Amino acid sequence: MPVTADLVGRSYPPTKPYVVSAAKIKEFAEAVGSTDPVHTERDVAQGRGYRDVVAPPTFAVLIAQQAEMQFIHDPEAGIDFGRVVHGEETFVHHRPLVAGDEIVARTIVDSVKEAGGNQMIVTRTELAAGEELVCTALSTVVVRGGQ
Repeated sequence: MPVTADLVGRSYPPTKPYVVSAAKIKEFAEAVGSTDPVHTERDVAQGRGYRDVVAPPTFAVLIAQQAEMQFIHDPEAGIDFGRVVHGEETFVHHRPLVAGDEIVARTIVDSVKEAGGNQMIVTRTELAAGEELVCTALSTVVVRGGQ
């Protein structure tokens, strides 16, 4: 069943708050090979003007993909997860994520189109700390066509 264009504009409920911790930031920084002490040493981060350690820019994917799963698993979307390929993910940071942030994410379907027998769905996930928009994640998911 193809993904319907009727989903364009659909907004999914906000996620439960994700508490950004210094331990998770450190773990993520090590996983991506970032050695900047701003990710692991609070005094360094504060010396650079932040209230606590700063997450690497791609840390936002941990939160965004949790929210995006609401769309992927939506029965009305009709997505066969076995045919899904992650196409692209981009981030627009309005400010860095820092330890202590409580982030709520909300996913909106921006577009659904067909290309080469595949369907391409673009979602926008807005990550906010309270009323402050912190990051916007744009994700393209490709649902492969054919058998």
